[in-house]
Amino acid sequence: MNPGGEYEDTLLVARREEVASDVVALTLRHPAGRDLPDWAPGAHLDLVLDTGPTRQYSLCGDPADRASWRIAVLRAPAGRGGSAHVHDALTEGSTVRVRGPRNHFALRPAAHYLFIAGGIGITPLLPMTAAAEAAGADWRLLYGGRTRASMAFADELAARHGDKVCLVPQDEEGPLDLVPHLTAPVDPDTAPAGSGTAPAGPGTLVYCCGPEPLLQAAEAACRDWPEGSLRTERFQPRDDGAGGEPGGRAFELVLNRSGLTLTVEPERSVLRTVEAAGVPVLYSCEEGTCGTCETDVVEGEVDHHDSVLTDEERASGETMMICVSRCRGPRLVLDL
Repeated sequence: MNPGGEYEDTLLVARREEVASDVVALTLRHPAGRDLPDWAPGAHLDLVLDTGPTRQYSLCGDPADRASWRIAVLRAPAGRGGSAHVHDALTEGSTVRVRGPRNHFALRPAAHYLFIAGGIGITPLLPMTAAAEAAGADWRLLYGGRTRASMAFADELAARHGDKVCLVPQDEEGPLDLVPHLTAPVDPDTAPAGSGTAPAGPGTLVYCCGPEPLLQAAEAACRDWPEGSLRTERFQPRDDGAGGEPGGRAFELVLNRSGLTLTVEPERSVLRTVEAAGVPVLYSCEEGTCGTCETDVVEGEVDHHDSVLTDEERASGETMMICVSRCRGPRLVLDL
């Protein structure tokens, strides 16, 4: 366990597979054969790498398998070095430090699902489709990618689920167009066969993961859907200003468990203020996308700037991402 109370250990790379162009899948096991912690679809894992920043990768294996975890990593040439390290340095027999899992993209119960993946965004949706199938739910998957060769697990999904999976390689069919699928929820009992519409009516939940343009298109297309119908997971901060740099006025910060009262200056984040006071806290991306630094709020109105919490979760004011979010008022009390 680390200071945040999360599981942290060194695991063995038991298997390495090339699952698409520039995508490698790693199966991780405990060197002593111990069971790994439970997880649910939508969860991700931190890889605490020897070089470069800690990076987050979605678990894409079977949650019932306590002996191993599987992740898939796209080589990102313009990234910060994490994916390059995974591709170039982690081979079968290597070890890697891991932390987690944690889940900010949990699959909620529903009778009908529409899953939308762009590129490597398929990874958190893999166990979701399996869970939906096991639950007897009505579901479809829209999966777009640059080329068929770049789309990890595409053949596996199509072979297993048939016409529930719609593959859209951009070089063959053009960009994935969400509008025909998300114009309005429809009743599957009355929709024409093969119409390509969303699978159900008011009970439909939409889960989308992929690059920012895809997420923005999904948000625009679902604007008139019932509140809470769409859940997204982002690789980078929102383009609408969420996850921006610290700023605004100073405020008082009380750390409830540590007994400290601090001042968060206008150009300093809550995270850096807490860290400078010597209070251990877990963090990773410092962009408000990974959820590692999520902290319980005891008192105060939060000025949210993360790309993780839903509107409902933000409105509750129960937690905040201290790397980017601040306080709207003069005083904030955290459970630290």
